[in-house]
Amino acid sequence: MWKRIALVAVCGWWLAAGAQRQREEVRLPSGKLQREEILKAEHEKSLKDAAEMVKLAEALRAELEKNDYHVVSLASIKKAEEIERLARRIRSRLRRF
Repeated sequence: MWKRIALVAVCGWWLAAGAQRQREEVRLPSGKLQREEILKAEHEKSLKDAAEMVKLAEALRAELEKNDYHVVSLASIKKAEEIERLARRIRSRLRRF
């Protein structure tokens, strides 16, 4: 019985030590935290994608207002698909961190 308790305690300690090592922050040669730099770069990419999404949405709206309600151009469909792709990319970045 005591051997099992000791084994569980040792395994628990070993897992906790491994988790602690994974939580240690990695510093870049500049002294900045790697995680912070990654987050900053991801934020910049998301802002750029969001600006592109707004531009495409405005162009799509103008095309839809210009055309008849029976006619949808292939370009409009491509813009809608691009907007969806950008939205998925932004969402996946936000979920990672």
